[in-house]
Order: sequence, then C-alpha cells, then structure tokens
Amino acid sequence: MQDLFNTVWPYVAALIPSVGVLWLFAVVMKHIVEGDRRERAALAEWDADQGARDSAAAQPHSERDAESDPVG
Repeated sequence: MQDLFNTVWPYVAALIPSVGVLWLFAVVMKHIVEGDRRERAALAEWDADQGARDSAAAQPHSERDAESDPVG
C-alpha cells in the first residue's frame, strides 16, 4: 500500500495545480456568462421601457393631429 502511495502521489500532486486552475477558470467563466445574461435582460427591459415611452409620447401627437386636421 505504501509503495502504491509513493508511486501515485507524485502524479496526483502534479495534477492538483492544473485542476485548481481549471476550477478557477470555470468559476470565472460562469460569473462572466451570468453577468452577460443579466446585462442583456436589463438592456432588453430598458429598451422595452424606452419603446413604451416613445410610443406613449408619440400617441398624443398623432391623436392631436387627427383631431385638428379639418380633412380627416
């Protein structure tokens, strides 16, 4: 058993830093992707609000123009 431990441990010790860096990379990428998703959702919500404001602002003008138009 001791011989197996002495034989395998150097390989395991050599892989630990690589596994740690891989884990760190995965965590960072996960946060980047989640942040991007939240930012895109917030931007879509902002665009929808701006579109609603623009259409609400344009609506009274078009109604006013239709009411004041003597031909229409």
